[in-house]
Amino acid sequence: MAAYAEGTPCWTDAMFADVEGAKTFYSAVLGWTFGEASSEFGNYTQAYSDGKAVAAVVPPMPGSEGHSAWCLYLASPDVKATAAKIKAAGGTVLMEPMQVGDFGSMLIAADPGGAVFGVWQGGQHEGFEKLNEPGAFSWAEVFTRKPAEVDAFYPAVFPYKVQAMADPQMDFRTYNLAAGPVLGRMEMGEDFPAGVPSWLNVYFAVPDCDAAVAKATELGGKLQFGPMDSPFGRFAALTDPQGANFSVIDLARTEGPMPTLTDV
Repeated sequence: MAAYAEGTPCWTDAMFADVEGAKTFYSAVLGWTFGEASSEFGNYTQAYSDGKAVAAVVPPMPGSEGHSAWCLYLASPDVKATAAKIKAAGGTVLMEPMQVGDFGSMLIAADPGGAVFGVWQGGQHEGFEKLNEPGAFSWAEVFTRKPAEVDAFYPAVFPYKVQAMADPQMDFRTYNLAAGPVLGRMEMGEDFPAGVPSWLNVYFAVPDCDAAVAKATELGGKLQFGPMDSPFGRFAALTDPQGANFSVIDLARTEGPMPTLTDV
């Protein structure tokens, strides 16, 4: 049985032109340590928190240099079948299914709104070894300008049920599996500059949101939003020095009642 149910966020990685700079930044902000670079797989380097794998960094492949971004991978029991579903549902497969040694199989795709994500079929590497603790992945949200198309796309590819937040001021939905919400979806309104593309934002848990923001900005990162208290934790949105967006959240510092979600 796979470690992660189909559609569950199971891994994240990012390409950085300056890998050593990225390692220095995330070591200081999230407390990560790094393993040895795997030359067989393009110097792919795993990040660890308390000795458990939580992410990876890698230099860009020739021809793919450009804006750095975190890529979230969703679990699949069969990446080839998922690729077919992506195409049938109006998405785009940017990198066709490929085997990654004995570690597993992957593909890279974009949803109808343009947000890029990965799909991972685990082998020896099943995914995150730590979740919802400081230094580890905690949550993710699709930021999109095409909410209706995206809300139809993801449940057609993965076994999600959709719920909407009962807030007329915010178009926010969750994509749920049997265990509960695994992914959020936020409409990009007029407060987002026109040139900002859709993306899938990852959240990493930290013991102190404000301290993480202070360290990130000290090291050249930019604060985009927050820190802000919420029923889920105190969080902030950041951009690292190489342009990759991410968020940090202190899950222990919660404030206010949980929002009401209704089935769609």
